[in-house]
Amino acid sequence: MQLVFATNNLNKIKEVQELIPDHIKLLSLNDIGCFEDIPETQNTIEGNSIEKANYVKTHYGYDCFADDTGLEVEALNGAPGVYSARYAGEQRDANDNMNKLLTELNTKTSRNAQFKTVITLQLNNKQHTFTGICEGEITHVKKGKLGFGYDPIFKPKGYQLTFAEMDLTLKNRIGHRGKAILQLVNFLNS
Repeated sequence: MQLVFATNNLNKIKEVQELIPDHIKLLSLNDIGCFEDIPETQNTIEGNSIEKANYVKTHYGYDCFADDTGLEVEALNGAPGVYSARYAGEQRDANDNMNKLLTELNTKTSRNAQFKTVITLQLNNKQHTFTGICEGEITHVKKGKLGFGYDPIFKPKGYQLTFAEMDLTLKNRIGHRGKAILQLVNFLNS
């Protein structure tokens, strides 16, 4: 079986490749000749995930899955949420996003947050969604060099390390994307 993962984010591809069984050949957007930006015009994480999967299936004809992930911060009423990647602007710069978030939390007492990933699978002309959530908190300073996005300022509940201080195996086991991918893999294996 082969499936397109509707992303060009090499970090996401690396994370997911670790979790997908060997009998599933994972293709990137690059592999299928999709070089355009796939629209993400929905106002929910679920909506963007569905939109991206539908786009690949409609325009390229491949069975595929797409994910959308957001960081939801309690004290900011769930922001940045669906706007996580471009929280500090269209340049989509992780450091700018983290700096803006840390500044906005300066006056807040609660630092509770969760990462939420929704994966939409388009397989045999049927659609399925899988959701993974990882609860935790936003740290006061950036720590760690691993991972990407908000990983240096997100500490999962029950751990003293940020995602950016964890190896990929641990992050995949406890993280939002890993939980959603595990549901996807279990579905594909059933």
